[in-house]
Amino acid sequence: MMIATAALLADKQLFASDNIILSAGGGAWFDVVTSCFTAASLPLPVTPLIRSGAYMAHDSGLYSRIAPFAQPGATHHFEASLEIWGRVLSRPEPGLAFVDFGRRDVPFDQDLPNPLWIRNADGSEPRSASHLTISDVNDQHAYLLLPEDETLQPGDWVGCGISHPCTAFDKWRYLPLVDDNYCVTDSLETAF
Repeated sequence: MMIATAALLADKQLFASDNIILSAGGGAWFDVVTSCFTAASLPLPVTPLIRSGAYMAHDSGLYSRIAPFAQPGATHHFEASLEIWGRVLSRPEPGLAFVDFGRRDVPFDQDLPNPLWIRNADGSEPRSASHLTISDVNDQHAYLLLPEDETLQPGDWVGCGISHPCTAFDKWRYLPLVDDNYCVTDSLETAF
């Protein structure tokens, strides 16, 4: 449809320049989008532009399930590069903890944050959080479900993967860039 529209506009000489800029989203299927751009036969030169953040940042939810590199037989894969970390605020009842991030901080339109890591307040090495689940988020808090024997305490940190990147970029104008030890080395402007 987009290619046909561009061809119609070019035939009617409605472009203001001698170059057509074709722009489309498609972070999960960037290969399909680029092949459509490449196959386009238009009467003017074409500058293709993919305008999606998902292929750059990936995620731990939707895109990790549907992206081309997540499919059976893929020889390459993307790694999610965005995490949200929050502190445990309280354990009001067995099996439940509140974490200090919510709808203002994390994407929630595709998937809720996915717990990946626990880091105790004492600074010990992170351990897996695969046995934890975020069941809901309200304005400023996440509801973390955990086994009753989990030793997580107020002040401990929970690191979560997010889904999807676009709504993370929309919430944060700047993102800290960290090294493998989670030391902040720079900041990135999202310009979303």
